[in-house]
Amino acid sequence: MNPSIRYLIGVDGGGTGTRIRLNAADGSPLAQSEGGASALALGIGKAWQAVRAALNDAFEQASLPVPPVHECALGLGLSGVHNKQWASEFKALAPDFAELRLATDGYTTLLGAHGGQPGIIVALGTGSIGEALYSDGSHREVGGWGYPSGDEASGAWLGQRAAQLTQMALDGRRSHSPLTRAVLEFVGGDWQAMMNWNSCATPSQVARLAPLAFSAARIDPEADALLRQAGEDAWAIARALDPKDELPVALCGGLGQALRDWLPPGFRQRLVAPRGDSAQGALLLLQRSNPQQ
Repeated sequence: MNPSIRYLIGVDGGGTGTRIRLNAADGSPLAQSEGGASALALGIGKAWQAVRAALNDAFEQASLPVPPVHECALGLGLSGVHNKQWASEFKALAPDFAELRLATDGYTTLLGAHGGQPGIIVALGTGSIGEALYSDGSHREVGGWGYPSGDEASGAWLGQRAAQLTQMALDGRRSHSPLTRAVLEFVGGDWQAMMNWNSCATPSQVARLAPLAFSAARIDPEADALLRQAGEDAWAIARALDPKDELPVALCGGLGQALRDWLPPGFRQRLVAPRGDSAQGALLLLQRSNPQQ
């Protein structure tokens, strides 16, 4: 390692926030912090502002002065890195860190979940994606196509289907249920409110309907069926990555734990607890000779 490096920094950045783990050069943890969104889709400059603000907060929490950037090695797992132009622009605006490694937040989640060892993740949040790291060092992704055509088993996927059922009930094409009544109340209570919401809802706003499905599922067969389908879809992602069931699988993301009761038993039995999070994976990114970006 470059002897001038005093601090190792792992960054997990997405559309809802930025999480940082600050370590000393010997790997000992110093602080953790959180900040605003740093997904590249929100703007490259805004992403850097969020990262720097959260980083400054981490040093403040560690009761340390903010050092010159050339004393810091920075590993980042950010939403939006799949877009090569955004990734290039982000790197071009980078301060002169001693080292900078950039990858998708899915890849750093994969590294964190299995401590950098071979394994699989199925990450379920606003969107969804599956990632695998194989014993030969190769890496593969499944899913992650984005809303509205992809992201099966995600919050946006569940919310879109809950909204669709509600719209059909409003039309009289099917009966109202506990889920559709809850959705209708959430968006404003009547046909016009549903229409207004539907015309401008972003994926993250659509995903806010997903908790309504979980709340209704114990008494609503339609909600229960949606969650069971999400469980099947999550398993399909894992099977596509590892058809022979040879690798450990971790279910990650904010929706992963909530969905466990609706997973197929065969899938549930294969799951292992994640060893670490995406920010820890970003620290591991600094140790790898073949980063993804």
